[in-house]
Amino acid sequence: MSLSRFYISPEEWNPYSLVLTGDEAYHCREVMRHQEGDKLLAFNGQGSEAMASVKSISKENVVLETQNVTKAEKLPASLTLAQAVLKGKNMDLVLQKATELGVSRVVPLLSERTVVKLDAADKVKKQAKWQRVIIEACKQSGQNWLPQIEEPQPVDSYFGQIPNEELLLLASLHPDARPLPDILREYREIREQRPTSALVMVGPEGDFTPAEMATAQRQGCLPWTLGPIVLRSETAALYTLSVLGYELSQAMV
Repeated sequence: MSLSRFYISPEEWNPYSLVLTGDEAYHCREVMRHQEGDKLLAFNGQGSEAMASVKSISKENVVLETQNVTKAEKLPASLTLAQAVLKGKNMDLVLQKATELGVSRVVPLLSERTVVKLDAADKVKKQAKWQRVIIEACKQSGQNWLPQIEEPQPVDSYFGQIPNEELLLLASLHPDARPLPDILREYREIREQRPTSALVMVGPEGDFTPAEMATAQRQGCLPWTLGPIVLRSETAALYTLSVLGYELSQAMV
């Protein structure tokens, strides 16, 4: 039987004095119904994981007794997903699965065609909510490295700070967009190696606007297509992350 996993932020992480607080303490105490002496796992999202047992339980916190601590190696490849904010639970789904697939960073984008409209207060609330989704995905999947989730930002603002990744990809419904396998094959042939870092930009259901796409291409983004079938935004994102995750992992072999 697998052990329950609980998150402790890096700021609160002390391997010799682990304490669950807030939502994690509540989940441990009220949902999982752990008792003193129960064994569990705690992780800090920065690679550290501790085998521990419950030492004491109160309404404020759950104190753990550490038994041993391990450190997972950082994922060798860097994969960033710049995803247009999706409505409903679709964004949560993308974040959950992207975490399971080993993404390093997620940038929620506000495109002109994004259905969801967010003011300053909404952006802060959404970022906190999405952070929680990512933490839960890490707990469920055994992932010990927590992806970084940025505050939602307009597409134009993001183009001014596109990271210096080796491969920049832009999902596109434009007829001139190239199949992803062709782009990856050409990259390997020209550079005689696989990429070790990549950025994937995925737009809303209506795609990025022509102006947004033109700006992205000026920044070096390569338009790619998944073929004649028009995929939902979340499907396109997860398919591409799966393919690129494999491609980047092979570069480390």
